[in-house]
Amino acid sequence: MDFTLSEEQLMFAETARSLFADSCTPDHWRRMMEANEAIDPTRWASIVETGLTLVLLPEEAGGIGLAETDFALIAQEAGYVALPEPLIESAGVAAPLLAALAPDHALLSEPSATIAIAHPANPYVANADSAGGIILHADGEAFLATPDQVTLTAQPSIDPFRRLFSVEWSKDKATPLGPNNQNGADWDLAFDRAALFNAAFGLGLAQRAVDLAVDYAKERQQFGKPIGSYQAVKHHLASAQVAIEFAKPVVAAAAAEIGARDTQARARVSHAKLVALEAADKAARASIQVHGAMGYSWEVDVHLFLKRTVALTQTWGTPAHHRARIATRIFTQPMGPDQTFAREKTNA
Repeated sequence: MDFTLSEEQLMFAETARSLFADSCTPDHWRRMMEANEAIDPTRWASIVETGLTLVLLPEEAGGIGLAETDFALIAQEAGYVALPEPLIESAGVAAPLLAALAPDHALLSEPSATIAIAHPANPYVANADSAGGIILHADGEAFLATPDQVTLTAQPSIDPFRRLFSVEWSKDKATPLGPNNQNGADWDLAFDRAALFNAAFGLGLAQRAVDLAVDYAKERQQFGKPIGSYQAVKHHLASAQVAIEFAKPVVAAAAAEIGARDTQARARVSHAKLVALEAADKAARASIQVHGAMGYSWEVDVHLFLKRTVALTQTWGTPAHHRARIATRIFTQPMGPDQTFAREKTNA
């Protein structure tokens, strides 16, 4: 399978990279934390203006109609800056689900509005308080409600920018969207997209953690020379970078095959989430160790990357859940070199 990106895809990723680099820096994070804000209106307006929220929406719903591979590139760039805004779950998961169920819904015509999703896989809903709408699930049917139509109870979160809420609601105060799979909507596809895009986000988190450590290791002096010149430091960061490089093609393969919607595709998504967030965890902890004792302090930026990694590892399927999906692929489908890109219905 050819994972070579097109010029258009590379250009789109560069656009996202430039936008995030200019508008999402550690200084921005700290100002937001001091103000107890989870969304920067100016940055979000720039994201909307650039069209990043429209990537996965079909053209009939006012979107661009691109594929998961394209959005995964954006997710990776967002991870590199630990983007606080819920771009992944809103534009990558909830909005496409809503478009499949109700392509003419008014909420889709408001690109600046975020959409939260109460998926059965997650006990809490992220960023529900600031959402223009919340997609809810009950008895195989989807519903939509606004935050003022439900009762939100804040829950503790390790990530200051990932606000979690339990949601109490009733059907009579929500708008029904239809049963599962109507017009192509599928909660299982929403789950796979979320797992995939969080994996891509994790790649960005991992790379930024390594880059922060490398920059620090070049400047920090011990015994008259930079600590980056010592093998122990080099080995830590090299191991983290190797984990990142091994995870990249796994995420790319999952993005390319997610549309197959079979056992093999689901296993690839699970594999991607596992290895990408394991790489992020390894990179963040190595970076903290390179920074020394101060790496655990609030003043050092890398702590936020570790917190986001821990939060994403346990959402949209725990590691145990994703290992079980991989086991299903291994034990129920043919294995071997000739089955690398096999399909469940044609190769079983």
